[in-house]
Amino acid sequence: MTTAVPMVELWRGPFLESVHSGHAVICDEAGQIVQAWGDPDQVILPRSSSKIIQALPLIESGAADAFGLSVAQLALSCASHKGAAIHTDRVQAWLGDLGLSDADLRCGTEVPRDHPARDDLIKTDSSPCQYHNNCSGKHSGFLTLNKHLGGGPEYIDLDHPVQIAVKEAHESVTEMDTPGFGIDGCSAPNFATIVHGLARAMAKFASADETTSRGQAMTRLVNAMVTYPELVAGEGRACTELMRAMDGRVAIKTGAEGVFIAIVPELKMGVALKISDGTTRASECAMAAILVKLGVLDANHPATLKRWNAPILNRRDVDTGIMRAVPGLF
Repeated sequence: MTTAVPMVELWRGPFLESVHSGHAVICDEAGQIVQAWGDPDQVILPRSSSKIIQALPLIESGAADAFGLSVAQLALSCASHKGAAIHTDRVQAWLGDLGLSDADLRCGTEVPRDHPARDDLIKTDSSPCQYHNNCSGKHSGFLTLNKHLGGGPEYIDLDHPVQIAVKEAHESVTEMDTPGFGIDGCSAPNFATIVHGLARAMAKFASADETTSRGQAMTRLVNAMVTYPELVAGEGRACTELMRAMDGRVAIKTGAEGVFIAIVPELKMGVALKISDGTTRASECAMAAILVKLGVLDANHPATLKRWNAPILNRRDVDTGIMRAVPGLF
């Protein structure tokens, strides 16, 4: 077994102050490893980077078409949004279309990560709702699937038809039995895999055969993400800004604890990475470096430079150092 390798360095002046290590895999359409760092067989919880997988049954079951879901709603089903009005208004309307309400969600409440939305709650002395939760789009997708299947209200239970369908999709696209699961921040099961398995799944999305129902579902979800990058994350977030920087050519999705995936249709490749210490700044830097390496992201784009070779500014905006990917990652 290969240990995690250094992927991101933080320099303060001439001193190497911190190093983030991890694992990453670039996979081709055949499921083969094109390049790897660290241990491709490292078991990980993909967290929110797997939302595009969790959304597959929503389309494949016929639920998305039965309820007339829009491209924007499909993007939200893959999202970790900021709780801005563009997100929460759509989620509330979606629930209304289903004849459901905030009480039917099982993701839990969350203070919006969007500052204007958060400030509005403070000013009106209001409490956050479940629709503010960054996973409320995914859960609206679960509720849509559940209504189509006629399941009970606890759609997050492991033995519920919704989660059985999600597990089957997960194991199918990763091409391996899951070694287990953890309960995610939004209370849904999150099925484990290995870094190679997650990259292999993303390569399947990147090389989807549109003559098959699975391939059509994959393509619809990828297209939804790149069409509405602002719904997948939100203004200022890495997923939104980097997808815009690549002009819709690549779908990317972060996950908690330093996970990140990329789907690159023009190369028919998928990427998965995991930063061992779970640091988001490092996963964003490492993913930006890999995308530059693959030739799909401009190294000099402002969205790239915020995360790769990024200056470290103090509170007086003095340039104190740099965050950069280690040589060999790009």
